[in-house]
Formats: sequence, C-alpha cells, structure tokens
Amino acid sequence: MAEENSDRGTLADAASAPERRSGGFMPPLVVAAIVIAGLYFARTVLQPFALAVLLSLMLAPAVHWLDHHGLGRVPAVLLTVLCAFVVILGFVFAVGEEAIGLVRNLPRYQENIAAKIRSLNDAVPGAGMLGRASGVFNDLAGEFAGSASRGAPAIGVGVPGDLTAPATPAPPMSVEIREPGLAPLDVLRNVVGPVLSPLASGGLVMLFVVLILLKREDLRDRVLRLAGARDLHRTTAAMNEAAERISKYLLMQLAVGLSFGIPVGIGLAVIGIPNAPLWGMLGVVLRFIPLIGGPIAAVFPVALAIAVSPGWGPLLWTVLLFIAIEVIIGNVVEPLVYGRSTGLSPVAVVAAAVFWTWLWGVVGLLLATPLTVCLVVLGRYVPHLQFLDILLGNRPVLSPEESFYQRLLARDPEEATEQAEEFAREKSLAEFFDEVAVPALVMAQADSDRAALTPQRRAVIAEGVAAILDNLVEEGRAELDESEADGPTIALLAGRNELDLAAAWLLQHLLRLRGHRTVVFAPDAVSTFNLDRLPLRGVQVVCLSLLSTSSAARARYLVRRIRRQARRANVVIGFWGQSGADFSLQEATTATAADKVVITLAAALADIEAVLAEGHPGADKPSDKLARQSA
Repeated sequence: MAEENSDRGTLADAASAPERRSGGFMPPLVVAAIVIAGLYFARTVLQPFALAVLLSLMLAPAVHWLDHHGLGRVPAVLLTVLCAFVVILGFVFAVGEEAIGLVRNLPRYQENIAAKIRSLNDAVPGAGMLGRASGVFNDLAGEFAGSASRGAPAIGVGVPGDLTAPATPAPPMSVEIREPGLAPLDVLRNVVGPVLSPLASGGLVMLFVVLILLKREDLRDRVLRLAGARDLHRTTAAMNEAAERISKYLLMQLAVGLSFGIPVGIGLAVIGIPNAPLWGMLGVVLRFIPLIGGPIAAVFPVALAIAVSPGWGPLLWTVLLFIAIEVIIGNVVEPLVYGRSTGLSPVAVVAAAVFWTWLWGVVGLLLATPLTVCLVVLGRYVPHLQFLDILLGNRPVLSPEESFYQRLLARDPEEATEQAEEFAREKSLAEFFDEVAVPALVMAQADSDRAALTPQRRAVIAEGVAAILDNLVEEGRAELDESEADGPTIALLAGRNELDLAAAWLLQHLLRLRGHRTVVFAPDAVSTFNLDRLPLRGVQVVCLSLLSTSSAARARYLVRRIRRQARRANVVIGFWGQSGADFSLQEATTATAADKVVITLAAALADIEAVLAEGHPGADKPSDKLARQSA
C-alpha cells in the first residue's frame, strides 16, 4: 500500500511537472508582487520589529558580557535597554534643543544674513539686476492694484433728492476677528497626537528589543522549526552567517561614523561653529543612513555658518570641510566597508537603498543594507532564491575562464589583457595561460563541436588572443625574427582550426620569452595538400596543437606525415586542457606514435627545453622506425 501511494505521488509529481513548466515566469512575479504588497501594507508593524531586531543585534554583545559577569539575563537586558533608551532620548533632545535655539536666535542672526545678501548683491551683478527687476515688477503690481481701486465705483451717502451732489465715503468699519477656542479633543489631536505617535513607536521598538533579548534562544528555535527541522545544518548556517554579517556591518559602520564625526567636530570647533561636538555626534549617528547621511549631517552646521558671522569665511570653510571628509569616506572607505563586511556589491547597496526607501520611507533607508544582507544570505542557502545572491552579492558569478571567454567573444582584448596582468602579479603568465586562457579555448572548442560557435566567431577569438599577446609583449624586448636568424628550432602546428592556432600562439609566446626561435603554422598549412611543403628540415621539435582528443586517428596521421619532413625532430602533441585523472598520457603516446604527449603549456615548455638541451640524437629513435614501418 505504501508503495502504491509512493507510485501515485511520483506520478502526481510527474503530471504536475508540465503544469509547473507551463507556468513560465509569471508565478515568481506574482509571488514577488504579493510579498512587496504585504511589506508595504504591514509596514506599521514590520518597521518597529525590524528596527528592534537591528537594535537587539547591536545590544546583544553588551547583554552577553553583563550576563557572563554575574548580573543575570533579565537585569542585563533591562539595564542595557535602559541605557540605550536614555542615550537615544538624550541625543534627540539635544538636537531638538539646538534646533530651537537656532530658531530663537534668528533675530540676532538677521543682521548677519542681511549683510551677506547685501555683499552678494554688490559682488554679483546678476543678483542686483534681479533685485531691481523684482522691484520693478512690485511697483507695476502696485500700480495695477491702485488703478483697479480708483476705477471702482464709490459707494457713499449723499443728500436725499440731490442727484448731483458727490457721494461722501462712509467711514471704515472696524472688524475684529476672533478665533473660537479649541476644544479639548482638538488640543489632543493637534498637539498631543503628533508627539504621541513617535513615542508610541519608540516604546513598541523598545518592547520588541526587550522580548527579543530575553527570548533569543526560544525565537531562534522557532525560526529553525519554521524553516524545517530536516535541514537544520543549512538553516543554522544561514542564520549564523546573516547575524555575523549584520553585526560586522554595524561595527564597521560605527567605525565609519566615528571617522566622520570626529574630524567634523574638531573641524567645526576650529572654524568657530557653535556646539561643534554635538554636530560631530550627529554625524556619527547619521552615517548609519547610507548615501544621504553625510549631507543631512551638514545641514545644521552650514546653516549656523551662514548665521553666526557676517563674512563668508566660516561658510566656505564649513562647506570645504564636509566636502573633503565626504569625498574621502563616501567614495573610498564606505564602498570597501559595505562590500567586505556585508557581501553586497556597491550597485546592490545603492539599489537596496532606493527600493527600501520607496517601500518604507526613512526607516527603509536605515534598514536597507541589513535587510538586503538577509536576502543575499537566503539566496546562498535556498536554491530557489539563488538569483538574489547573483544579483546582489559581491562574489564573482563567472569563473576566470568564463570571464576571459566572454571578453574574447565581446572583442574586448584590453580588459582580457588587464585580467592576465592582474593574474600574473600573483602567479605567473604561464599559469594564467594554463589555468585561464586554455580552459577558455576548450570551452570555445566545445561550443564549436556542438555547432554553437561559427567559424567566423572562432576567427574572432583567435584575433583576440593575438591582440592580447601583442599587449603582453614587454616594452623594449624585441621578438626574434626568423628571417634574420639561422632558422627556427621549434615548429608549432595548429591541428584543426583557429582555436588550435590560438593555443599554439600561447605556447609560442612562452617560448619566445625564453629566447627560443619558434614558428607557427596555421591550420591550412597542415592540410593534406600543404603538409608536405612545410619547411621543417632542421627543426628540432615539432609540436602539434590540439584542443580535443576526439581526433586521435588524425593526430596519428599528422605525426606520420611530419616524420617524413623532419625525421630527426622530436614530435610533441599537446592535447590542451585535458584532465590528468581522465586522460592517460601513455595510451595517447602509443595511439598517436608521438615522442611525447602533454596536456599543459608548462609541460610542453619543459619537454621542449629538455630536448633542446640534449641536442640532436645520433641514432634513429624507436618512433622513427615505427613511422617507416607504418609508411
């Protein structure tokens, strides 16, 4: 019975598979739309909870330290939350008091602002012109208003029966406007309501923080159970990684805020801006808001710089101070911190800030990076959400050989050259050829074998490899000219197509860097008609370049023809890119009748130099006898 149920379940799954495939791309879009709509309409509850989670991650180390030093879990949580609440409220009241003081001192600063406006009118001709134009328009408006009042009929009181007597205007009536007193409910709604709403939200956040810190283990177990008890290792790893990354992000963000706030406070104190330490602390807090935290922190100091002095010096120095600090931190430090501590790409940081601000406003901007970190972690551990890690993460989505292949297809040899140079700084150029360039050519050969790569595109790839090698030639190092030398000692033959030719060029580049005279023959020269005409006499080593082992018979045939032209040369076949575990060099050597079979450029370079070091053999090699017998 169980087997029948299993069979029915399997059949049901098989029957529903076409339906799932026929759904196409719409179901994910519908699910995403439903999730976004839920996040938007439930923001009243979700925003305090998300803020509480973020704040609990910040306070968890302090709670853990107090708990392990004998204070106990409940007192540690209450003391930590109380201290955080006092610090936050004190900071808010300090900023509010400073704003009220600025408004209260505006009459005293009025003369300084007026002096700046007068100096601006005197210094900038356009400003005075605009002022005069504004005055002209005001005078014209007054004239229009006066003419309209003069043209209106006069309403007065005359002598009864005397129609010719002029009407005398009536004396104006005094009108007094009295506003009705506000009812108690109106007072509560207009005054207490705007103050009570943020206080209620703050109290809800603090309540969530206390509950999360007190029941941290219980909440963790419930999340694990909700995610699936059968996959505890993956769920636990995801939760640990998300918490670690967010904690690291908050720590690094605090470091960035301090590196911003301390110079701001010191610089403003030197300039003479009132309450400079307060603006430095405000900068530390506002740096937690990505992208716009720095400009917001500059608003109050710039306004004070305008008001406190009649000259332009404090304003100029304040603006330059914020620009210099913002350029250094915002463009150098922050992108590196975001990428390394959170695993997000810089583009993902900007996109996340825009999306969450559109969804949740200012709170969404504050929570944009932590929430996006959670999405990236989900993408790494949930297969169906892997696209989130690809779109938002900072890990390279293409392997080095795939990136190199794509650059060749895109006809961008300059970027491919930069990739080679960066790789060569850590390792060597030969290793780049074997680990990146040759695997990229193997991928291209696989595409060519399944007819996905046309001969024209193969030629484009070969041209790209040639351009890269030209870019990699060291300055001041002349390449050997075979026409002026005694003749090449090494001949490289491209076995089938342009990709084999590109691999041969890679080996030729390495050989020329070692000072060897080398010549490369294109695939047309290795054809049946042209092979016997190749100038191979006097060549010590002939290397046949192939990117596939599917033509062992052709390789054996080419080796036989090469023996006729250069009997005393060593024949090496390079089956580039093959795996040593799945490919037997001994069997390939026997099957092709070559002197040596290699699978890497480094091995080919070593074998060729070993042959050149030994010199010309004095007697026929066994391979020569085998070639004559086969002929």
